[in-house]
Amino acid sequence: MRLGFGKGHNVDPAGVLNAIASAVVVADRDGKIRFVNQATEQLFNTSAAVLCRSNLKDFIPGDSPVFSLIAQAIDEATLVADHDLLIESPKIGRHAVNLTVGSMPEEIGSAVLTFEPRSIAQKIDNQLLSRNSARSVSAMAAILAHEIKNPLSGIRGAAQLLEQTANEDDRVLTRLICDEADRIVNLVDRMEIFSDKPLERGAVNIHTVLEHVRRLAENGFGHNLHFEEIYDPSLPPVYGNRDQLIQVFLNLVKNAAEAVQSDDGQITISTRYQHGVRLAVAGGDTRVHLPLVVSVRDNGSGIPPDMRESLFDPFVTTKPTGSGLGLALVAKIISDHGGVIEVKEVPTGGAEFQIMLPIYHRTLAENVLATQKDSWIKEETL
Repeated sequence: MRLGFGKGHNVDPAGVLNAIASAVVVADRDGKIRFVNQATEQLFNTSAAVLCRSNLKDFIPGDSPVFSLIAQAIDEATLVADHDLLIESPKIGRHAVNLTVGSMPEEIGSAVLTFEPRSIAQKIDNQLLSRNSARSVSAMAAILAHEIKNPLSGIRGAAQLLEQTANEDDRVLTRLICDEADRIVNLVDRMEIFSDKPLERGAVNIHTVLEHVRRLAENGFGHNLHFEEIYDPSLPPVYGNRDQLIQVFLNLVKNAAEAVQSDDGQITISTRYQHGVRLAVAGGDTRVHLPLVVSVRDNGSGIPPDMRESLFDPFVTTKPTGSGLGLALVAKIISDHGGVIEVKEVPTGGAEFQIMLPIYHRTLAENVLATQKDSWIKEETL
């Protein structure tokens, strides 16, 4: 294998490939493996030394489209791809990937395969969707506050004046006007939660947050449910806002409680540390690692597949009497934290919401605060 570098640049090609997050495999037409990078070791759960003495068919069924793509790429000397391809075997488990296969002109009869796990791409897609939903709700909140609250105040005041000289029958109508005006103002106040105000953050113990949420649930809406906690006690603090994180997980646990059957309802709250994707912190150019994962899982009826793509959009709900603002607010808060939220399938039934959050670092906190101060100065100048 050869990689092109300028004269005088001593770069190890294997080192370059090992720095790539996607799994890269060089194999011949029959599937004999000639080279793998470190990401391939993780995908196949096997060391490079063993892989390079093996055949792809030892890990992927021989009737998989992977091998027809290899043959096509080699025969046509071209680049071929397949999206959302499922590779599955007892050795590697089940993975949905985007696969790209290209021929190698320098190595006749060989091809380069690049496996990109769909989970990574999906996390990024969900992050962007959640942030777009948050932005749309923020804009809507600003419009509602400006265009509705002020006229409502005038309408309510006029109704109160009419009430002073109205007879008993008319007072019923003026009181109805005032009550409805108050109801609409309360709705607008709820929407103002979505405004783009700077978020005050610090070091937060996520387990303290989750314990508080569990106690609230057990003494209220979830008193008849069984709660299971699977915590990693060694987790570092989250870089977040304690009150807003309580609001996020209280909302998710309440949704889970409403989705399960009362006689055998179970809600599992878990935390763990993993190597996550790096994403930009909202409001700045800083990119952070999201290794802290919190999951809320229930054993209810699950979420209809046709609703998953729009689940975090405002006014989308599976409840007959729901407003559709709860999960939109959750998406907004997690976006403000620079985190990711996604919905996962539960094979045994139910739904699982998984949230990835940044851990607290003094440098990160200082960078975010500096970015917010610059934003405040620009707004004051305007």
